[in-house]
Amino acid sequence: MVSAGRPRGPYAGAAERRAAIVDAAFTVFAAHGYAGGSLQKVADLVGMSQTSLLHYFPKKSDLLLAVLRKRDEMGEVVLPPGGAFIDAVLRQVRANETIQGVIELYTVLAGEAVTRGNPGREYMSRRLAGIRDEYTRKFRDLADAGRLRPGMTPEVAAASLVALWDGLQLQWLLDPDAVDIASHLQSFFDVIVLPAESPAPST
Repeated sequence: MVSAGRPRGPYAGAAERRAAIVDAAFTVFAAHGYAGGSLQKVADLVGMSQTSLLHYFPKKSDLLLAVLRKRDEMGEVVLPPGGAFIDAVLRQVRANETIQGVIELYTVLAGEAVTRGNPGREYMSRRLAGIRDEYTRKFRDLADAGRLRPGMTPEVAAASLVALWDGLQLQWLLDPDAVDIASHLQSFFDVIVLPAESPAPST
């Protein structure tokens, strides 16, 4: 018996082929960037002709967006409420370091997104805006609980976290032995987030 909702027949083959192409493009773009990662390199890695690849992704920009979505699914941070979100961020940092290519791909494509005419620019801009908004809400929760250091606003804390995380990832890629991303982010949180008050002892 075949599970409901699962692709069957030629549809299963097409879905698997699309997934293989996206996986190959992930590897190629992480190593060469969008500009330098040709469709021919992707096709060669999958073991198909470029013409066949274009049947699944008629434009290189279509393939780029599929790769960006895959990367976001792999590196998605599910943030719980309150101060627990700090632990979630640090767990994701450590997890990302174990996933082959996920930091490389993000760093390369984020840098290329600022170039004129890059098809990933709008996607990356929306993504960063969404992350800043989500982090702002989490830091606002901490501020409401009296745990955000005076003088630090949720908006500044959120933008600073994004900037620090991205910058540390770049340094880690260039010299992983010299940079501990999670440790540096923990130090940042220690500076701007006040400890939770311990419950009063029972009498």
